[in-house]
Amino acid sequence: MSGILILALLGLTLALAVATLLARDLLGAVLVLAGYSLVLSLLWAAMGAVDVAFTEAVVGAGVSTVLFLAALLRTSATRTAPRPRVRWGAAAAVAAATAALGWASLDLPAFGDAGSAPATHVSPRYLAAGLSETGAPNIVTAVLADYRSYDTLIETVVIFTAGVGCWLLLWREPR
Repeated sequence: MSGILILALLGLTLALAVATLLARDLLGAVLVLAGYSLVLSLLWAAMGAVDVAFTEAVVGAGVSTVLFLAALLRTSATRTAPRPRVRWGAAAAVAAATAALGWASLDLPAFGDAGSAPATHVSPRYLAAGLSETGAPNIVTAVLADYRSYDTLIETVVIFTAGVGCWLLLWREPR
């Protein structure tokens, strides 16, 4: 995908994140956050991570938006005025975590690097032996359902548990 498109989507993602933080009304913040998730899913798709893009679209733009709107129906639509003070400890922790992640990302291979370890060791084996070992004609299905089945199962359990938790938080006794 074009580098200009990816940069444009990154810029739009950043702008929507800032707009979410600056929104004065919670309904507006929820709708801008839904747009943020949708643009983020487009960004994942542009980078070739279609499974992550699909999950972001469904969970981030879809389910989360519905849950936020349901929560707004049960609470006030406006937020309380924030305290004017800065929490320096929290700001320092965020800055330290950002610096640590930035430093750690320097060891990652370049995007699309055909000589990276996953591209030279794992991917060729999956492509060569995927059909014979799993019987799945689609390699993505083989990786998600056979090679990474425990990981996929645990991700599903986490998403289900989060959904049940949100449902329990929003549930009311019948009148």
